[in-house]
Amino acid sequence: MEHLMSPHAIDLLQTTLDTLYLHGPGEAATARAQAKLTQALAAQARPAAEVWYDVLEHSLIGPVFVGVSRRGLCAVRFGLSERQFVQALARETRASPVRSTAKAGAAARQVGEYLAGRRTAFDVPVDLSSMTAFQQQVLLAACQIPRGQVRTYSDLARQIGRPKAARAVGQALGSNPVPIVVPCHRVLAADGSLRGYSGGGGIATKEQLLRLEGARG
Repeated sequence: MEHLMSPHAIDLLQTTLDTLYLHGPGEAATARAQAKLTQALAAQARPAAEVWYDVLEHSLIGPVFVGVSRRGLCAVRFGLSERQFVQALARETRASPVRSTAKAGAAARQVGEYLAGRRTAFDVPVDLSSMTAFQQQVLLAACQIPRGQVRTYSDLARQIGRPKAARAVGQALGSNPVPIVVPCHRVLAADGSLRGYSGGGGIATKEQLLRLEGARG
C-alpha cells in the first residue's frame, strides 16, 4: 500500500519551503506556489479507496468473484478470469483490489450457500453508491421480487412509478454490479422469455438461477 505523508511531515515540509521562499520569488509568486503545494499535499493525504475480494472456486455457475468495499458488497462476477475481475474492479472502484478472505470471505460464503441451495436470502450490506438514483431505485425494486417468482421489465417500471420506462429499467438491471444478491435474473421480457441477462453465461445462467429457485420447471 502506498505510504502517505503524515500531517506533521506536511507541516515540516511547508515550513521548510516557506524559509526557502524568503530568499527566492516575490510575494505573489510565493503565494501561488504555496497554494498549489497545499492542494497537492492535501490530495496525497486523503486515504485511498479500499476494496477487497475473494473467490468462490466451485459453484453451480462456475467460479464466482466477490468484491467488498467499506460500505458493503460492491461486485459479484462470474464467467471471467480472476485477472479480468481484478482489472474491472480496479477500474470501477478506482482502487487496488486486495484478495482477502477475512474481508470478503463472508459474502463469498453466502453466495456459495445460495448457489448450493442451502440459503434462500442474503444478509450482507450492499454498496450501490456507484449507481445513479434511478438505477438504485430499479435494483431495490428487483430485491422485492420473492424467490421463486418473476416479474417483467414493465412490472418493475410500473412499480417504481415510471410505467413507460421499461427499456430504461432493463438497462439499469444490465448495470447491476451484484447479480444473484440483487436478483435481476427474476426479471423477464413481456412474453416471458429470458432475454437481457448480462451476467457470465448469459441466458443459460439466468435459467440455471431460476431453476435453482423453483421459478422454472
